Amino acid sequence: MPPSAPPSSSFTTLIASWLAHVREWLATVPTPDFLWPQFLWLLLLLPVLVLLYIWMLGRRRKLAVQYASLSLVREAMGKGPGWRRHLPPVLMLLALAAMLLAAARPVAVISLPLQQQTIMLAIDVSASMRATDVQPNRMVAAQQAAKSFIAELPRRVRVGVVAFAGSAQVAQLPTQSREDLEKAIDSFQLQRGTATGNGIVMALATLFPNSGIEMSALGADRPGLRASGSLDENRQQAQTAPPAPVAPGSYGSAAIVMLTDGQRTTGVDPLEAAQIAADRGVRVYTVGVGTRDGDTIGFEGWSMRVKLDEETLKAIATKTQAEYFYAGTAADLKKIYDTLSSRLSVEKHETEISALFALVAAGFAVMASLLSLWWFNRVG
Repeated sequence: MPPSAPPSSSFTTLIASWLAHVREWLATVPTPDFLWPQFLWLLLLLPVLVLLYIWMLGRRRKLAVQYASLSLVREAMGKGPGWRRHLPPVLMLLALAAMLLAAARPVAVISLPLQQQTIMLAIDVSASMRATDVQPNRMVAAQQAAKSFIAELPRRVRVGVVAFAGSAQVAQLPTQSREDLEKAIDSFQLQRGTATGNGIVMALATLFPNSGIEMSALGADRPGLRASGSLDENRQQAQTAPPAPVAPGSYGSAAIVMLTDGQRTTGVDPLEAAQIAADRGVRVYTVGVGTRDGDTIGFEGWSMRVKLDEETLKAIATKTQAEYFYAGTAADLKKIYDTLSSRLSVEKHETEISALFALVAAGFAVMASLLSLWWFNRVG
């Protein structure tokens, strides 16, 4: 029967495995900046402490030499602790290093759950959505995927719905009521025309109701200005400068997800609408549904060939610092919405992570104390 491994060997393996996991975890931690970087100078104390520890070990050896017989000392002391004697001090040194880093107040860009966000779903309800290349048809698949997407979002996220075909209408104002959203999605009626740009602008007008974005002004020389009220009021508003553009994708409190299956046939230029969104920092995620080769459908006694305009959808996403997704099947569409729900549920923030370093320091200190108690019946 082979001899069993000594307890110290198995414990060493356990420590090595734990340290390997710690290294892997540290590799995923974002590289931090520091609010109080002047405290990092205190890290120079660590080499001093190492030298002091080495000096104390040498001093201890010199004291042992003063005994008359070293053989008697070795016999009385038995086998030395070896590397175990040094592990608790090393762990305490790491704990001190982590505490000094925490004192420098590190900050890092990390992903955190959104506290408040509004997502606008702009869904194509043109006649081409009755095509059956996506089973059971494009419209039903889009409705099912949209409802699944909404169900996966945190309850604190508000969702609004815009339906667009030849024109665009708000099917549901932003709300946290999932029941109202499902009713709005189920009430879609297919219509003629595809005005993708109108869908984007209507979603923006819903997100910023007081910013002067109005659908009736889409044909004006300065798109995005309100064109309602008296002639004098319109002239006065036309002289008002639009909001100063911000960096594309910088608005973290709202996003637009647009699903369409065809090319624009009417309405505002979708790239012009995307520019309005980009100037306000709103990301427009685009989802193209249907086969790339297109399909021929019949509607109200006439037939037409519908084909996905991926080039424009990609351009919209690029202009607004978002992403384009292609859904050739119902399963693809469901998977895309699942991906979007996880991405839109978090946002990146610059956050102070001093507590994380303090926690690491406490872990090293506790481990050093426990090992010292276990091996030497004392702390330190």
